[in-house]
Amino acid sequence: MPAASTEASTRVGAATSVPAPPVTPAASPDTRVDVGTPAYRRMSLALFLAGVATFALLYSTQALLPLISADYGSTVSDVSWTVAAATGGLALFVIPMSALSERFGRRATMTGAVAVAVGIGLLVPFAPSLGVLVALRAVQGAALAGLPASATAYLAEEVRPRALITAVGLYVAGNSVGGMSGRVLSGWVAQEWGWRVALAVLGVLAVGCAVAFRLLLPEPKHFTRGSLRPGVVARTVRDHLANPLLRRLYAIGALFMTVFGGVYTVIGYRLTEEPFSLPQGVVGSIFLVYLVGTVSASVSGRLVGRLGRRGTLYLSGALTAAGLLVSLADRLPLILLGLVLVTGGFFAGHSAASSAVSGTAQHGRAQAAALYQSAYYIGSSVGSTLGAVAFHAAGWGGTVAVGLLAVAGVSAITLLGTLAARRPVPAA
Repeated sequence: MPAASTEASTRVGAATSVPAPPVTPAASPDTRVDVGTPAYRRMSLALFLAGVATFALLYSTQALLPLISADYGSTVSDVSWTVAAATGGLALFVIPMSALSERFGRRATMTGAVAVAVGIGLLVPFAPSLGVLVALRAVQGAALAGLPASATAYLAEEVRPRALITAVGLYVAGNSVGGMSGRVLSGWVAQEWGWRVALAVLGVLAVGCAVAFRLLLPEPKHFTRGSLRPGVVARTVRDHLANPLLRRLYAIGALFMTVFGGVYTVIGYRLTEEPFSLPQGVVGSIFLVYLVGTVSASVSGRLVGRLGRRGTLYLSGALTAAGLLVSLADRLPLILLGLVLVTGGFFAGHSAASSAVSGTAQHGRAQAAALYQSAYYIGSSVGSTLGAVAFHAAGWGGTVAVGLLAVAGVSAITLLGTLAARRPVPAA
């Protein structure tokens, strides 16, 4: 020590001590995955493939409904249950499955769910009656419930916050690719060999995606085991439902999916009837429009960065409504344009809402995501059923009316959120 310093300390005296400055502990490094790293790419590809398998299986019958109707001699309303039963089973079981993922881990739950779902997918083509087909689809949907909530919770725990919206967007993009490839592939296969062979091909495709998903997905490093006690799960669910922002996001997801489920359940009937009379393969190719959803979901993070979450939701609702109105025309190019707008608006809005759920929940993320997925797929079941009933009663205009009501609901709820954000916070 320098001499001057020593003299100063001596003059203070023995009875007085000079406290040492507090030691600030070094901040622990954030070990979560960031964009551009090899782990991020593996994780994104694995969950992208999980999304492909989920949507290829979940909506495997949607593009084939006219053929299934003809084979079983059933109406559009009856056959639409092959879609509604799958999405309803998912909506019903997504919360119990999310509780299992809190106890046994995200990766284990997703692996078991996809294994059961693809196994049932290989049985579906052999359904001897419509009732058996609907029952198998309900069980398949229940199995698939283990994927959506676990996937978003896994990302929220393993990915850095700044990369979360992009990561969820890539997962949702996988959903759109699965929905598109399943419908396009099944449409052309069914045109040549029938709907049963088409469903078998989708089952084999899903098996390949499931195997690759399991091999690629990194072992989670930030998972904290939760409780399976019903009381604990119920309290977590109540906490999430008591959050006004989460309630709005759940309602928005349900309403967006009401539009999407109704439009894509009915569009095959519209295009196979007069004045279009398109063959099944061409009708299946209409679902190439899902590529628009792949892009809009992937860029939703940038949209939220520029417009904010509510701005993105307003834009998504406006695009969806415009697409519904354009699709009323009896000209095929305008119908395709309408589907492009509906699909782009839906996937952008869904990505913004679902990523906001994962970012808002501070505990029980799997349950928070599960509640969103439950609302989302209830919306799909309601939309596919109401859309089919409205089409049977009033044609395509009836289906569009159902969709416009749902979009109006999205706009109203988003406006409520905007007004709530502008209210002054009361002083403590």
